[in-house]
Amino acid sequence: MTTGAVGNITRIPELNRRILFTFGMLAVYRIGCAIPTPGVDVSAIKSFFEQSGGVFSLLNMFSGGALEQFSIFALGIMPYISASIILQLLTVVIPQLAELKKEGEEGRRVITRYTRYGTVVLALIQGLLISTALESGAFGPAVANPGWGFRSMTVVTLVAGTSFIMWLGEQITERGIGNGISLIIFSGIVTSIPGALQNVWTQLQTGQMQPILVIVIAALMVAIVAGIVFMERAQRRIPIQYARRVVGNKQYGGGMSYFPLRLNSSGVIPPIFASSLLFLPQQIADWSQNVSAGNFVTDYLDPTSWLFNLVYIAMIIFFAYFYTGVMIQPDDVADNIKKNGGYIPGIRPGQRTANYIERVLNRITLIGAIYLAMVCVLPVILSAQLAVPFFFGGTALLIVVSVAMDTMSQVEAHLVARNYETFIKGTRVRGRRG
Repeated sequence: MTTGAVGNITRIPELNRRILFTFGMLAVYRIGCAIPTPGVDVSAIKSFFEQSGGVFSLLNMFSGGALEQFSIFALGIMPYISASIILQLLTVVIPQLAELKKEGEEGRRVITRYTRYGTVVLALIQGLLISTALESGAFGPAVANPGWGFRSMTVVTLVAGTSFIMWLGEQITERGIGNGISLIIFSGIVTSIPGALQNVWTQLQTGQMQPILVIVIAALMVAIVAGIVFMERAQRRIPIQYARRVVGNKQYGGGMSYFPLRLNSSGVIPPIFASSLLFLPQQIADWSQNVSAGNFVTDYLDPTSWLFNLVYIAMIIFFAYFYTGVMIQPDDVADNIKKNGGYIPGIRPGQRTANYIERVLNRITLIGAIYLAMVCVLPVILSAQLAVPFFFGGTALLIVVSVAMDTMSQVEAHLVARNYETFIKGTRVRGRRG
């Protein structure tokens, strides 16, 4: 975004209201992250997080530190994301959901309602599990008065908190700027940056890190961010030629357009899925406090081991193909091109067009999946080689950069629409007799 475009933001009242509304809703979310759940010793949970990592660090990152403080927003927005992903996957096996997806705005409203119901159900299950784990001492001596009264109060509090976050996200999407759910996750990750910088400064003062090492890490961060921006904007454009129609003495249609396929069509879903599944055994071992399960996790599922990272890469590639196949259906794309009177030059309409699109999609998905795996595994490799913590991990970087790019795109779209409206209002359109 250019300097002139940034200056134009302040001149558009509607865009100013949307931005201020977004900041206000995010401020409400951050205030809620500081309100603790009743009946829980927050200091015991904080000490547990200082000694552990794995899935709890991942969940704590997505909740913006609310899980570590066990606030009313401790579950974060993850139940909503999980419900959305499950519904998208179910559209493949349930024809009724697939039909709803094709019905336009009314179908999207029904799917949104189903997503809300699924969010509440998942939040109920997670709230009951985490309250039971708190009573069993999995997080340390954090509960003073265990029992069904504590469980009921904790479940109701956590479900209400997740529902409120879901409402905040929908309000931001409707009345603010950007995607509300993504911005909530974005704000949670960004709030950890000052603490990480403070940690770096402390290590510099104590001599644990050398200035040259900080410069190297900063340069690597800039290079990774630049790579993410380049790959997220990369597209494979398939040319589509539209036939001309002659009606009377006039010609309609014709011309060339492009069908863009993003290099990374699956977004950050594959790393999130892969991380959740790989860290699930560690979560079960920590909550059950089983010695055998703990030894198995330590021996075979160490996040710094080559075996763990190889499995992680394989799962990212698998979920990238799987999720892309769910989101983009080559047969539907080929049918839409044919219905609109278009065709790919050199490719027959129909099944051959679908096969061509599928072949291109498989090739670029492989490149996108390898890119995702490299971004997610690179911080682990760098941490092992440099022997220092790589504070801004791969999944977090993907989310922060992607959300920032999408939000800036929406701001630019508002600016373009405003300039177009101003141009139209300032132009006098004359008729034939004018």
